[in-house]
Amino acid sequence: MNIQELLKNIIHPELKQNIIDANIVQSIEENDNNIIITLLFKKQVDPFANTIKRNIEELLKKHHADKNIHVKLQFPEKKVKQWQPLADVKNIIAIASGKGGVGKSTVASNLAVSLAMNGYTVGLLDADVYGPSIPKMFGIEKEKPEVNIHEDGTELIKPIKKYGVELLSIGLFVDPSQALIWRGAMATSALKQLIEQTAWGKLDILLIDLPPGTGDIHLTLVQTVAVTGVVIVTTPQEVAIADVIKGISMFRNPQINVPVLGIIENMSWFTPAELPNNKYFIFGKDGGIRMANEFNVRLLGQIPLVQEICEAGDKGIPLVNKHSIEAEAFRNTVVHLLESLNERNKLEPTKKVEIKYK
Repeated sequence: MNIQELLKNIIHPELKQNIIDANIVQSIEENDNNIIITLLFKKQVDPFANTIKRNIEELLKKHHADKNIHVKLQFPEKKVKQWQPLADVKNIIAIASGKGGVGKSTVASNLAVSLAMNGYTVGLLDADVYGPSIPKMFGIEKEKPEVNIHEDGTELIKPIKKYGVELLSIGLFVDPSQALIWRGAMATSALKQLIEQTAWGKLDILLIDLPPGTGDIHLTLVQTVAVTGVVIVTTPQEVAIADVIKGISMFRNPQINVPVLGIIENMSWFTPAELPNNKYFIFGKDGGIRMANEFNVRLLGQIPLVQEICEAGDKGIPLVNKHSIEAEAFRNTVVHLLESLNERNKLEPTKKVEIKYK
C-alpha cells in the first residue's frame, strides 16, 4: 500500500475526515532513507495536530521500518489587525476660540457632560498642550492613564472616564507645576500622539478642546483627523468678537473648509446669586448674536456669568450636573448643537484636510 493510501487511515477527529480528503497533507517526499510528510492545518491552533503527527509516525514505521519518518506541522499565519485610530468615532467636534479667557474649556467640559447625560457616548480631548485645564475641571489631576499594547504592537493610551465622559489631556502626563517649553513641532507631535494612540472605543462624539487663537495645533488637527465641524466660543465684548472673525475665517478658508456648527456666547450677562432674575451686561450685549447673523451661522447658546460656574470648575464638578439656570443654559445649548450637527451630517462626508502649498 502506498503512503497516500496509508494516510487515509488517519482521521481528524473534529473534521470527521481522513487527512488526505481534508487536504491537510500538503506534500509527501520519499527517498532511500527518509519519508517526509508536511501537514498544513486549517486553524492557527489545532488541538489534534500533535496526536495526528504521532499516529502518522506509528503507522508509517509499521510499513516502512527501514526509513526515517519526519512529520512537519504547519499552521496558517496569524492575521494581525492593524490599529486604526478613531475608527469607531462617529463625529469629531473642535471647540475653538479666537482668544484666551473666554471660558472655552469650561464650555467644552459642560457640553461633554451634558451630551453624556443625554445618552451619547462622548470623549473629550484637551488639545491645549500649553495650558491644559481639563484635568482640573474634572478633578482627575492625580490620575495616570493606563497604556496597553495593541496586537500589532502599537502602544495605546486608555482614557480616564468620569461623569460618563472619556477624558484625555497632556496635563495627565506632565507635572502641573512645570511650564511646558515646547517648540511648535513638539506640540503638534504630542497632539498627534494623543489623537492616534488613544483607545477611544466607540464614541458618538469626540470633543477636542483647542488652544485659543489660530496656529499649528489647529492645522495639525484638521490634517490629522476628519473634523465634522467646529464650535466657536466667544464673549460679547468687541475685542473677543474681532478674534472670532479670525477663527471663522480660518476654518472657512477654501483649503481647510471645516463647517462651523455655530457660536456659543459665554459670559453673556452677569446674574448675582441673590438676584437670579437680574441680568447685567458687563461685557456688552448680543455680540454673539451679531456675529452669528453676520457669518450666517447658528447661535447655539448664551451662557450667563455666575460665580458658581467658576467654583464648580475649580472643584472638578461640571456645573451641568446641577439644577440651576446656568446648567439649563448649557443643556439648551447642547440641544441646538445636536440640531446643527444633524444638519451638517446631511451634507458631504467628513474628510481630512489636504493643504496644498504653492
